Amino acid sequence: MIKILKFIFKNQFKASKSLDKSGGFTLVELLVALAMSSIIIALLLQFMISVINTDSNEQIKINSEQEIQIALDHISRDLREAIYIYDAAGINAIKLRLRYPDDDTKTPILVFWKREIPDNNSAGEDNSSLVVYYLDNSSSTIWSQAARISKWQIKKNNPGFNPFNIAQSNTVEDAMNNWQKSGTAYTDAADVLIDYVDQTTDSPPAATCPANTTTPPITWSTITPSNGMTGFYVCVDKANTTAKVFIRGNALARRESNPNLIKYENDKKSYFPTANAIVQGAKSGY
Repeated sequence: MIKILKFIFKNQFKASKSLDKSGGFTLVELLVALAMSSIIIALLLQFMISVINTDSNEQIKINSEQEIQIALDHISRDLREAIYIYDAAGINAIKLRLRYPDDDTKTPILVFWKREIPDNNSAGEDNSSLVVYYLDNSSSTIWSQAARISKWQIKKNNPGFNPFNIAQSNTVEDAMNNWQKSGTAYTDAADVLIDYVDQTTDSPPAATCPANTTTPPITWSTITPSNGMTGFYVCVDKANTTAKVFIRGNALARRESNPNLIKYENDKKSYFPTANAIVQGAKSGY
């Protein structure tokens, strides 16, 4: 009887050992499973990060495109009321009498006289304002490391305003180029219209204006900053009070703080959305 009990207990102990051995995992098996899980999780995280970055990149492109179009629409509405648009020579003639004569970081690109209200006077200068759009690439703690477009406007009764005088000039062009500010200092500053404008100076896309024609006679004057930027430039047909406005944004500036990383390159041109419009102003009547 004792031998039988020993035999039963012996066999039961062997069975228990067998069950324990088959019911668990070895340390090697656990390490292999952990490694495989880590690889799978890493791949999933990498995929999720890629999706998030792609979505973020598309969003900053869309934001740039929308802001550029809004800015272009604003400028176009102003230009439709223009009675005289300065060409490159005209801007040089009055540059020192504008708001920032000694600031090379604020370049006047688009300068014109704008009709404010319907004008029934014989001269009408008092109802016009002088509008200047600047390309501003000054350093700033508020704005981005890219360039900006700023608008400065001076109207009747503003400090520094003085109307142009057609009667004392031989031509309209002479009157506009000889315009003088009043003796009062300007107090109004330019307001930023749009940020994140392409500020590239080394090898940006060239400024391209429409071809000149002889019938009817059209001669375009290209207005760009002397520093080589073409993120904001204008082509002016002074005789027909017409301007082509071109804006190129810089979406990379929305996510990069280093100016060296936000320069225009052909393989990144999708991050530099562009918009342009040709606008004819109002008839001056002068």
